[in-house]
Amino acid sequence: MKLVFATSNKNKVDEFRAIVGNDTLVQSLGDIGWTQEIDETADTLEGNAILKARTIAEALDINCFSEDTGLEVDALDGRPGVLSARYAGPDNNSDKNMDKVLSELKGVNNRSARFRTVMALIIDEGLHCFHGVVEGEITTSRSGDSGFGYDPIFKPKGFDRTFAEMTPEEKGRISHRAMATNKLVGFLTWYVRCKNRGLNSLQKQG
Repeated sequence: MKLVFATSNKNKVDEFRAIVGNDTLVQSLGDIGWTQEIDETADTLEGNAILKARTIAEALDINCFSEDTGLEVDALDGRPGVLSARYAGPDNNSDKNMDKVLSELKGVNNRSARFRTVMALIIDEGLHCFHGVVEGEITTSRSGDSGFGYDPIFKPKGFDRTFAEMTPEEKGRISHRAMATNKLVGFLTWYVRCKNRGLNSLQKQG
C-alpha cells in the first residue's frame, strides 16, 4: 500500500517508517513536492490532524494520513498541549520549548505529564482516527541526545531513562506515536483484506 504522510517533519516520517517496516510505502510532503504551509488552526490535536489530512487528500485526491502530538503537563494545566511545537514561539524551536517548560516547572514537585498523539487517516474518502498516549514525568534537566522535540526531558512511566536516552527501537516499542501507528496499521491491514475480498461497500466515516 502507498500512503502520503501529511508532514514535512523528517523525524516523524523516519519514526513511522521504522515502526511499519517495508510493507507500506510512506511518502512525506517533501517526497511528493508539496511545499505549502498548512496552518494548524484547530484547538485540539484531533482537529489539527484531521485538518492536515483533509487538506492534502482534497487537494491531491489521494489517500493520506496526518498526526498531531502534544505534551500535556499536569502542573501547567495541560500545557503546552496543542501548542507544543510552537510553545516558545512560532519558529518551532525545540530547545526554546524545553527551556520554557523547565523554567515554568522550576521548584514544582508535581512533574507528571503525558505525550498524546492523534493520527487521522483518509482512505477512499473515509475518515478514521487513532490515538496513542504514554504517561510519564518531566525531568529537571535534559538528558540524552536521541529522539527529537521534548524527548530529552520526558521520562516514560516505569523507566529510568528519557525518550532521548533510548534507542529508536526501544522508543518505538512504547511511545505514543507507536501506539497510534500500530492501530492505524492494524486498521489498514483489515481494510486492504476486505477490499481484496471484494467488500467495496465499507461504510465511510467522518
